[in-house]
Amino acid sequence: MKTAQNKHTVIVGVFIFFGILIFIVAILTLGGRKNVFEKTITLNAVFNDVSGLQKGNNVWFAGIKVGTVKRIDLSGNGKIDVALNIQKRSMDFIHKDARVKIGSDGLIGNRIVIIYGGTIAMSSVKGGDTLLSETPLNSAQMMNTLQESNENLSTITSNLKTATTKLVDGEGTLGQLFTEDALANQLNATAARLHYASENMQVLTANLAAYSSKMQQSGVLANDLVSDTVFFNRLKLASLQIQDASKNAKELTENLSQVSYRMRDSSNLAGVVLQDKESADKLRATVDNIQSGTKKFEENMEALKHNFLFRGYFRRKEKRERAAAQRSQVEVVQRN
Repeated sequence: MKTAQNKHTVIVGVFIFFGILIFIVAILTLGGRKNVFEKTITLNAVFNDVSGLQKGNNVWFAGIKVGTVKRIDLSGNGKIDVALNIQKRSMDFIHKDARVKIGSDGLIGNRIVIIYGGTIAMSSVKGGDTLLSETPLNSAQMMNTLQESNENLSTITSNLKTATTKLVDGEGTLGQLFTEDALANQLNATAARLHYASENMQVLTANLAAYSSKMQQSGVLANDLVSDTVFFNRLKLASLQIQDASKNAKELTENLSQVSYRMRDSSNLAGVVLQDKESADKLRATVDNIQSGTKKFEENMEALKHNFLFRGYFRRKEKRERAAAQRSQVEVVQRN
């Protein structure tokens, strides 16, 4: 009897032990999921529509669970106040200019609150702060957007069908390109000419590069024009001198033009000589007479040299000229 009672006591004790163990595990599990034993702060957000968000849903920041939804209340102005329990160790990473929006855990998962954004320049949040919210799209808006997308897709498909039909029928430039060989041949010829032009452009570019490298060599005229200021100043001076010479040539041309005009005018001697044949003949006869008189004068002077009255004078003059020439030669020798 006593043995059976002890056995019964042991069985009851084992059941109580396992019950207490299961209770402790359940509490620890629930505490781990709901952050029961972790220090938290409360942040607030105001939404126009929470789209099925419920108390206890998760709060995510940067892809990490940082808290849960604590409370959802309707406010007097038709807004919805949502209180969020946020882990205190996460508050240093959430800044005051961060925003909140409502999303879903997967495509058809539970609704969650997503905290995003924020700049390092702003300070971290504190308990009781209110974050700016972003209004989520509800299902009706999503369906309207999807319907508009379907209509646009239908229009695009119809346009593509029309365009491909015209291409197959050979309508338009592209249709002719696909169906007519002549146009394709013309395009091929144009492409060949463009290729040839590009090759010529490459050759021209290479020649320009070689020419520019030669221009940079010292002693080349182009390099002197660019870098040698002395040569450039000389060239500039020469250009100015050429301009002056051209001005002088212009004045000379104008003077010659005036002289030629005057020579054609019979009112002056040159014009008379050139235009009047009789006056020219008279002038020619006068010149001949002068030459004849000069010759006779020279003969008379030669005769005077041999005349006994003037012979002594010319001899003394000749002696003085020879003496002067000798003195000049002596002075030249002494100077040397």
